[in-house]
Amino acid sequence: MPEIKIQTAPFDARFPNANQSKHCWQAYGDYFKCIDARGEEFTPCNEFKRVFQSLCPTDWINKWDEQREQGTLPFRTKV
Repeated sequence: MPEIKIQTAPFDARFPNANQSKHCWQAYGDYFKCIDARGEEFTPCNEFKRVFQSLCPTDWINKWDEQREQGTLPFRTKV
């Protein structure tokens, strides 16, 4: 059986407070900006994905995914 490694988002000095909602939003945006610029195969982008999946509520992610698909998300990304 493969070993399961559980990780949470690392400390980010830009978001020192306990409320991590801004960190969640930033990581979500950074992930899609990264894959838009470098492609889904660019491994460093996955760090942003790991962070937002760790910090963001699933409902938020689903809402933002819908907004991205509709082109109404506040930052620019390809769909």
